[in-house]
Amino acid sequence: MTRLLLLIDIQRDYFPGGRHPLVDPDAAADAAARLLAGFRTSGERVVHVQHVWDGPDAAFFASGTPGVEFDPRVAPDGEEHVVVKHEPNAFLGTGLESLLRAADADEIVVAGMMSSMCVDATVRAASDLGFRIAVAQDACAAPDLAYDGRTVPGAQVHLAFMAALDGTYARVADVDALIGELVTG
Repeated sequence: MTRLLLLIDIQRDYFPGGRHPLVDPDAAADAAARLLAGFRTSGERVVHVQHVWDGPDAAFFASGTPGVEFDPRVAPDGEEHVVVKHEPNAFLGTGLESLLRAADADEIVVAGMMSSMCVDATVRAASDLGFRIAVAQDACAAPDLAYDGRTVPGAQVHLAFMAALDGTYARVADVDALIGELVTG
């Protein structure tokens, strides 16, 4: 089986000191780094997605700021493709679909940030386009969200989105299981 790793928006603004820190992004980035190392070791393809928020009203990921840069644990190695996007759905207005089709991967493994926005939007779009998807749930992170005067903790936001994706849009698994499949499968 041929797999491709799609790393979505693991960028500095999502970490402590950034403009939009998530809940426990370091644990997710560490897990994503392990997954990336597994893909690199197995020789499988890797594609990085980078969100750039153009315009003076950019709340985070503003072009030219340190926050738009990839976290060093999962930075592209120079040979891996980088897709720049401006919307939550990484397929919208980018060449991602063509790139994935040209790679002819049997399964796209997704990790990244935010579980509740760009990961969700991209996974659903990929499924709608006919791709087979696995989500590395422990290599994703979400923020606390506020709604109707209440706060939903980021860990619960993340679990709710993983539960909604699993079985319908994707196969949701842990990084260790996905790495094991690279070795055996």
